[in-house]
Amino acid sequence: MIDVEDEAVTDSTNNGSDYDVIIVGGGPAGLCAAMYGGRGMLRTLLIERGLPGGELLNTELIEDYPGFESILGRDLADKMANHARKFGAEFVTDTVDAIRREPGGGFVVMTDLGKTYRAPAVILTAGGTPNKLGVRGEKEFAGRGVSYCAVCDGAFFKGEVLAVIGGGDAAVEEADYLTRYASKVYIVHRRDKLRASPIIQQRALANPKIEMVWNKVVEEIEGDERGTRRIRLSDTVTGATSTLDVGGVFVFIGFTPNTGIIKEHADHDSQGYLVTDSHMMTSIPGLFAAGDVRVQLTRQITTAVGDATTAAIAVEKYLAERREQASVGAA
Repeated sequence: MIDVEDEAVTDSTNNGSDYDVIIVGGGPAGLCAAMYGGRGMLRTLLIERGLPGGELLNTELIEDYPGFESILGRDLADKMANHARKFGAEFVTDTVDAIRREPGGGFVVMTDLGKTYRAPAVILTAGGTPNKLGVRGEKEFAGRGVSYCAVCDGAFFKGEVLAVIGGGDAAVEEADYLTRYASKVYIVHRRDKLRASPIIQQRALANPKIEMVWNKVVEEIEGDERGTRRIRLSDTVTGATSTLDVGGVFVFIGFTPNTGIIKEHADHDSQGYLVTDSHMMTSIPGLFAAGDVRVQLTRQITTAVGDATTAAIAVEKYLAERREQASVGAA
C-alpha cells in the first residue's frame, strides 16, 4: 500500500554514497533517466534488482521502437544500459525495500542487502507487475506463446487462434486489437458477464473474429518446443473440464504497480498508479515517477522513455532551485 504512515529516519549511518538523484528500477524508463541524469552531470545512481532492462528482457523481439525496425529485447536493454554508463551513471544490483523522506527534504533509499543511499531527488521507475494466472505451463511458455501485452506481441501471432484471459476493459480491448492479426480470438472469462464498459463490450461482441467462452478458468497451459498449443479449462459452474486449441495466450487479469516501497502517502488513482504533474513530480516534493508506475493512457517503451526524459530534466531544475533557495537562506 502507498498509504503507509511515514516514519522518521533516525539512523544517520550511510553504507552507500551520496548522489544527486537515485533512480529506482532499471527498465526502459530507468535506463533513459540514468542516461539523461549522467548527461546532465548529476551524480546518478540506478538501483535494479536484476539485470538492467526490466520487461525488455522478457520480450523476444521489439518492432515498435523508433529507429529499430526489429531488435531483440535483450539487445535493446544492453544498448540503453551502456548508453547510461557512458555518461557516468552508476549501477547497483539490489532490491529496494523502502523510500523514505528525511526531515531536511531529501530521501533515503534502503535496500534488501542492508545498504542505504541518500539523494535530494528520487525517480521511481519500478514499473509494475502483470497479475499472473499461477497455473502450470504459464511460466514455462512465457515469451513462447504466453504474453501480457497485445501491442507488444500481437504481430507475432498472425493467422493464429488466440485466447485472451480476463473480462475487464483491458482484456476486451486487447482481444479486439488482436483480431487484426489472429484468425480467431477466444475471450475466456470466469463469469457469464463481462466487467468491461458497455461500449467496449459492444465493439468486441460485434467482431466476427471474437468468441466468448463463459464460466471458465484456465487450469493449465500446454505446448511443445514450438510454443503454446492448448489450454485446459475448468467450468466454474459445473466443474467440467475441457480443452481449447490455441497458438497463444494473452493474460489480462490486472496489473499491480510497484509503489509499495514509498513509505509516505503519495497521490494515486484507485488502482495505485501514481499521479504526477507535467514534470513527472508526485505529490511528494523531490519524488518523481516515470513509466508504468504512473497514471497514463498507455504503457509502451516509447512512453516510458518520454516520461523519463521529462523527469530527469525536471530533476536538474528542481535541484538548481533547491541550491538557489539554500544560498538565499544562508545569505
